[in-house]
Amino acid sequence: MTSPTRAQTEAIRDAKDNLLEVRSLKKYFPIRGGIFSRVVANVKAVEDISFEVKKGEVVGLVGESGSGKTTAGRSILRLIEPTSGEILFNGVDIAKLSKAKMRDYRKEMQIIFQDPFASLNPRMSVGDIIGEAMTIHNLARGKDKEQRVADLLEKVGMSPNHMRRYPHEFSGGQRQRIGIARALAVDPQFIVADEPVSALDVSIQAQVVNLLQDLKEELGLTLLFIAHDLGVVEYISDRVVVMYLGRIMEIAPSKDLYANPVHPYTEALLSAVPIPDPTIKRERVILQGDIPSPINPPSGCVFRTRCPIAVDDCAHVVPPLEEVSPGHFKACIRRP
Repeated sequence: MTSPTRAQTEAIRDAKDNLLEVRSLKKYFPIRGGIFSRVVANVKAVEDISFEVKKGEVVGLVGESGSGKTTAGRSILRLIEPTSGEILFNGVDIAKLSKAKMRDYRKEMQIIFQDPFASLNPRMSVGDIIGEAMTIHNLARGKDKEQRVADLLEKVGMSPNHMRRYPHEFSGGQRQRIGIARALAVDPQFIVADEPVSALDVSIQAQVVNLLQDLKEELGLTLLFIAHDLGVVEYISDRVVVMYLGRIMEIAPSKDLYANPVHPYTEALLSAVPIPDPTIKRERVILQGDIPSPINPPSGCVFRTRCPIAVDDCAHVVPPLEEVSPGHFKACIRRP
């Protein structure tokens, strides 16, 4: 029996380190029409994406509005059912689990919603909102639950006295802290943070991002951080996944991506990030036109209709993710 090669050994070790592996994930939303409501087309929100998240890692997921980031995050958690693909969580393909078996994994995978106003039930007190999941998963009841809720409120920078109050009595930043406490209530291993600061003022954004960073280090959390703001993503993320029109354009360690983006779409996104130094000038890359419709995306490379370096072959070839340097991948047929 031959011994495994170095590459095979590294692949086995990396697989053990992965908490989440997404493989060829797709999510289509059917469009129905006619008398019989037949499917006449599909909105291809997520189209064949693959990436992994290691234990204790923060992976940023970025892209324009309509690129499929939120749909990907919710499909991974099966808040919406994926059309096809594999979602391996600790080696188990949760995409194939029944609803009953999936319930055991719900407490391991939580979400922080984008809108802190709409995501909290206005008829429930803060204590009931945070403690509800503890009751559902039989984690705590009575005085024990009340104490855990108080501890969570303190952990996210709020007072235990707030548990008797209702969401309308709090600011946007405080509501988002309540949402974070709710996500932490069941001691999850993995959290999808779906643009958790986009609805908040800039000063409050910094507080919430710092809170997530502290919680990640204290609790060893693993995060998929979805955002528009590339400055925030650079600060909190270990690696970054760049999406456009349902597909992945580039994956790289955060420092490498910001120092040396190799995909023209990533270059355009980063050129729009403000630099807090008026003496530094950055060459702005302006993309022409709007993001195409996911109902009828362009053939070949979906970015080609706005790409400044597109060639004829881009219309016929769907570029695979290829490694251009250790841990740095891009989906582009043009060579560096």
